[in-house]
Order: sequence, then C-alpha cells, then structure tokens
Amino acid sequence: MEEQERIREAFQDRELLKRTKYQQAVLNVIEALDKGKVRVAEKRAGEWQVNGWVKEAILLYFSVAQMELHEVGPFTFFDKIPLKKNFQEAGVRAVPPATARYGSFIERGAVLMPSYVNIGAYVGAGTMVDTWATVGSCAQVGEGVHLSGGVGIGGVLEPPGARPVIIEDGAFIGSRCIIVEGVVVESEAVLGANVTITASTPIIDVTGSEPVVTKGKVPSRAVVIPGTTTKKFPAGEFGVPCALIIGHRNESTDRKTSLNAVLRDFSVSV
Repeated sequence: MEEQERIREAFQDRELLKRTKYQQAVLNVIEALDKGKVRVAEKRAGEWQVNGWVKEAILLYFSVAQMELHEVGPFTFFDKIPLKKNFQEAGVRAVPPATARYGSFIERGAVLMPSYVNIGAYVGAGTMVDTWATVGSCAQVGEGVHLSGGVGIGGVLEPPGARPVIIEDGAFIGSRCIIVEGVVVESEAVLGANVTITASTPIIDVTGSEPVVTKGKVPSRAVVIPGTTTKKFPAGEFGVPCALIIGHRNESTDRKTSLNAVLRDFSVSV
C-alpha cells in the first residue's frame, strides 16, 4: 500500500511532510479512518492486532493540519481537527452537544448522547455512548455496547504500536467506570459502576475456591465489580483497588435477558 509506505517514511523523517504527496497520504488515511475504511486495530485470527502506521498517520495529521475557527450553530471551536458531519446520512443519532472529531468512525445505528469521541476511535453499530461518556483517541468499541453515564474509555495514541483500549461486542460498562492503558473488555462482559481498570490493575476471579489474578483483560461474559486487595508497603499493609469477577452471564439466555438477570442476581450497581 503506497500510502502506508509514505506514512512510515514521513514518520521517520518529518521533513518529507513539506512535499505534497506525503501530506496527501496523511489526509487520505484520516479520511479513510473517518469513513471506517481503515481501523487503528482489528481482530485477526481471534487476536487484536494494532495497525501502527494508522496511528502514525494520526500523529502526522497534527503537523499537517492548520489551526482554524470552526463554527457549529451557537458553538465555536479553534482547533486543527474539525468535527464529524452528516450524522443523518450516516444513520447515527447525535444528541446535542455530542461531539465526535473528524477521523473517528461511528457506525450506523449508534447513539451519541452528550458525549465525546476522539480521533481514531471506532464505535460499532447499535452502541450507546451515554451522557458525558468519553471514547478516547483510537479506542475501539464494538457493536451493541452500552457505555453508561460518565464512563471514561482512555485514549492510547502513543507509542504507535501500543494496543488501544478495546471494548468488544455486547459489553455493558457501568456508570463512572474508567478503562485505560490498552485494557481489553471481551464480549458481553458486565462492569458494575465505578470499576477502574488500568494495565496494572489486578483482575481477580473470586468465583472458585481460590482467587485467580490476571491483568489487562476482562474475560468474555464476566461480571465485574470494584474491590480492594491487600498490598504490603514499607509503612505497612494497605488496601489497593482491584476488579473482582464475581460471576458470569448465563449462556442459556439472550443478551437482554441475561443482562437483566445478572444485574438482579449479583446486585450489580450500574
């Protein structure tokens, strides 16, 4: 792919951005991102793979784009990146003052309440981005996801090879949850309110006779609540935040019934 090669070359030598063909390569990739023709990360053979050159194009875009005044109804913005347009044609419901930056992709059937979606992000069909939720740069959010009010999905733009935050299809993220640093929430998982997960947060499965600790990935259909675990410091032992897997959604029921049942059975706050 010619554009991919030019992006790679320009990322190593920014002087190349003075040449029209390299500038145009950057603009073409950002347009492709905006239309969903390329993605920052894709699932291949069951594993998420990062397209680092696409992230490099985003970083180069900040050098190519110029600061401009953008007027949207009664609002004005002064920035290098314009906002997305044509939500009606795209089949996306956007409730004022929902904001999505150019270079993000919102699939048909998604709903944006007053929220923010940054450049490079992908939001799948049928997903609800609820009030004051944030989808950070390059985050990948699947189909049929619910990001509840005040959820923070972190952006991971640098380094280019780093995995972004990924929320897979059918996941439910409760109010005020924070997911950052390339964490993956697998399909149909349920996170109760106020769960915070970073790359170093212990994710502890307490459903068996012994705790099982992992980091960086919430398993498919897991039900998660915030918790604490004891850690030793020079000054003594103190409780530090963790995420507790307390159960799993029932495979025998459909998504809606399963979610209602899990919230009832496990008394998960949302």
